[in-house]
Amino acid sequence: MKEIRLHGRGGMGTVKAAEIIVNAKVIAGGYGNSIPFFGFERQGAPVTSFVRLDEKPIRPKTQVYSPDCVIVLDPTLRKAVDVFEGLKDGGCLIINAEPGSTIESLDLVPSVGSVAMVDATGLAIRRLGKPITNTAMLGAFIKGTGWVDLDAVAAKVEEFWGKANADLLREAYDATVVLQLR
Repeated sequence: MKEIRLHGRGGMGTVKAAEIIVNAKVIAGGYGNSIPFFGFERQGAPVTSFVRLDEKPIRPKTQVYSPDCVIVLDPTLRKAVDVFEGLKDGGCLIINAEPGSTIESLDLVPSVGSVAMVDATGLAIRRLGKPITNTAMLGAFIKGTGWVDLDAVAAKVEEFWGKANADLLREAYDATVVLQLR
């Protein structure tokens, strides 16, 4: 079973991104569940969503405490939330990184085994006119892990948000830089 934790802010589509990951896995014949967690429902407040993916039915319906992968939709959250908490040894980090970011600038913890970086904010603003990063981060997640199919996710994204978002997903996939740290 693969466990994923997404960190974002209210209004960024963090919960919907988790749902789309699960939908893509189910379409491919697997199983998945997503569980959102948020406090005050206001735009800009920290939001966390949890995802489990597997080839067999999934019983746990709890938060993910030891994720295989962490997705950070808003890089400023790293100052307020320990996004690495519980990350399994060799786990992957999918991060919305500013242009020119380096591994050193990310201040990683030793458990990180791979990093997928993309300027999701810049891509979203250019493509959609607003900094809603969930679609771009889905593209980075797919490239960084290979756990779900790009075409399946693109179809779901287009169904939910239209062609511009599906194009953003593919552009972010192509723009994502993946680094294996060990």
